[in-house]
Amino acid sequence: MTKTKTQATTKEDEKYYDIIIVGGGMVGATLACALGNSSLKVAVIEAYQSNFDWQEGSHDIRVSAITHASQHIFENLGVWESMQHDGVTAYDKMHVWDATGQGQIHFDSTEVGQADLGHIIENRIIQKAVQNRLSDFDNVDLLMPVQLQSMQINEQGVELATTDGVNYTAQILVGADGANSWVRKQAGITLSSWAYHQNAVVCNVSTSESHQNACWQQFMPEGPLAFLPLADGQSSIVWSTTEEKAESLLNMDEQSFSQELQVTFGSSLGRIQLSSERGVFPLRLRHANQYVQEHLALIGDAAHTVHPLAGQGVNLGLLDAVVLAEELLRAQEKKRGIGALSTLRRYERRRKGDNIAMLAAMDGFKRLFSNDFTPLKLLRNSGLNIADKFNPLKNIMIKRAMGLFGMGLNEKLPYLARPNTKS
Repeated sequence: MTKTKTQATTKEDEKYYDIIIVGGGMVGATLACALGNSSLKVAVIEAYQSNFDWQEGSHDIRVSAITHASQHIFENLGVWESMQHDGVTAYDKMHVWDATGQGQIHFDSTEVGQADLGHIIENRIIQKAVQNRLSDFDNVDLLMPVQLQSMQINEQGVELATTDGVNYTAQILVGADGANSWVRKQAGITLSSWAYHQNAVVCNVSTSESHQNACWQQFMPEGPLAFLPLADGQSSIVWSTTEEKAESLLNMDEQSFSQELQVTFGSSLGRIQLSSERGVFPLRLRHANQYVQEHLALIGDAAHTVHPLAGQGVNLGLLDAVVLAEELLRAQEKKRGIGALSTLRRYERRRKGDNIAMLAAMDGFKRLFSNDFTPLKLLRNSGLNIADKFNPLKNIMIKRAMGLFGMGLNEKLPYLARPNTKS
């Protein structure tokens, strides 16, 4: 079991924490970093042992498009330099088009006076940076691998039992354990959910022409295909398509897959060649009907999952993490119960509306662009071309996608998501 520094002095004390975060991935570990150096005792319980000893020159097939808001979070938490060292790729342009028509829209960071639109970062690089940062905090323990067996919520807080017979108690339990959250299920929190009947095929490819530090995305009736730039000239692809087509793509030999990808995407980036293993992930919209209960909160994919067509999933989760941290630290400062429902509802109110707006927008885009109904095809192609030429609308779209302000009309970004707010 990996363990960071601990301030516990007795065996009994080691079992008690103010906050237990279940899930030590990108979002859960970010929350723990945001609570670092506070007076709160925090444990992060992760089911799997991390392994950051990857082969030089290799790439993770799972990547995230990180907004400026998320970059500011990482900068303010002291992990951005580590990510830059391991490899981040700034992208300054985005090209989007409809494969069934003439509609297209192009985004350029110079149009809004920014050096870039965001960064593409491998998920393992993000997780390594935030997990390693936890060892710098005396008030945070990272416990892994730990398998949980049971969970009980009572008036005092939460009790957890592990499969190896250890018990933990806390004032508040945070579920950051992903889309199939064990915490959410144990708490009996229900979901609004529907399947897209699509799978996302992910892998890395090399191209004979430069990706130009741009993201390239074409919409097709079966789903969008995106090329995301990596640091060494390769691209990460996310190919959302039908379940049957995804299975076929996964089972093709390397050359057949490359040819199928070439035919589908075209020659914008020259010759395309598969350069990694392939993975496939089912796509489903999920939204927890409540984010909080007394002594419990959900963040990230445990609370919501969104279609990946705009790459917003992890960014929503990171905003969840820092807003929850703000509310917990504010409650601690004002000597209010950190596990009280009144405290946790402040977090829910601040995040639920923004998340619902983003989920609805992505769901709407998915349905609009996957529909082969002729009037809708004409509408979306005309809409793309009009938006491309109408700069005020396009600039609002760019700034919102970059995370330069919140989704709500008057919603300010949380403190840690703003620039130059070193904690």
